[in-house]
Amino acid sequence: MIRVFIVAPSSVSRAGLRSMLADAGFEAIGSTQDLASLDEALLESEPDILLIDGMYDAGKAEHEELAVADVTDQAAVVLLVDQSDQAQVAQAFRNGVRGVLQREISTQQLQAALRAVAAGLIVVHPAEVSTFLPTPTSSATEITPLPEPLTKREREVIQMLATGLGNKEIAARLAISDHTAKFHVASILGKLGASTRTEAVAIGIRRGLILI
Repeated sequence: MIRVFIVAPSSVSRAGLRSMLADAGFEAIGSTQDLASLDEALLESEPDILLIDGMYDAGKAEHEELAVADVTDQAAVVLLVDQSDQAQVAQAFRNGVRGVLQREISTQQLQAALRAVAAGLIVVHPAEVSTFLPTPTSSATEITPLPEPLTKREREVIQMLATGLGNKEIAARLAISDHTAKFHVASILGKLGASTRTEAVAIGIRRGLILI
């Protein structure tokens, strides 16, 4: 169960985000209207993720960036933003934010992103990728094909890895044994040249093997 605390200036926004998290894998454990009133509520609720809507509004970015930096050691912070200044988004990641997503994100995308953050990954909306990744300048930067492509089943498994599922959960969902699930994970790591599950997911995202 992923425990999420919501910060949004509008009661309508808070209610909307709560409805998007109405899933067996999430618990919306509390909400507040701004970061100024957050400290006491955050300490009491101990969330896994702090979901913040409304950053960079009304010229309050500098103040709010400082406030976010103060809470990133208490919970993984995910921001919902409109199209924003790239420098501000980059600063958010430097302040310890784990995800930056655009407000028009779908329920499915939001849930997948929060699962990825809870699993220890950093998540960013495709529109914000250029904020902190260099743009390829030559064909030398293109991703080469895998020597051995993933099988259809391995593609299913790596998608589940991206949502933070363990071997037992993967086995249950695919109706296979724990041993077979472990075998698929090991095969994926070998084909991608990854040493950990997290690294495999990161490589899978870069190669377009994982739908976000």
